[in-house]
Amino acid sequence: MIFQNYLISCIALSEIFNNYIGIGMTKADIVEKVAAGTGLTKLETEAIIEGFLNTVIQSLREGNGIEIRGFGSYKVKMKNSRYARNPRTGEKVFVDEHFVPVFKFSKDFKHAVDRGMKDSLKKNK
Repeated sequence: MIFQNYLISCIALSEIFNNYIGIGMTKADIVEKVAAGTGLTKLETEAIIEGFLNTVIQSLREGNGIEIRGFGSYKVKMKNSRYARNPRTGEKVFVDEHFVPVFKFSKDFKHAVDRGMKDSLKKNK
């Protein structure tokens, strides 16, 4: 039952991202929309979203990628060491090699956003 609610919330979260147009949605906004869409309480929904985010972070920390079909994929990419410049002083500084998380949106996600934005623009004309 918990996994089913988790899955429902993940699907609802995906729908929010697919259908949401604009900038500035917070985690609290996501919790509210997922709770309204699933019938779960805000506390249950917040725990699920926190669990999801912590799972993503932990998986990436272990070097594992994550693929969510229809949404996108997370992976860790290594950045080589290099010399950079301090933009304030122009001083040359050495940047050690480091790892960064990257997210690649799926084609379905990109298509849904594109379609949604075009439909929104048509309505606003």
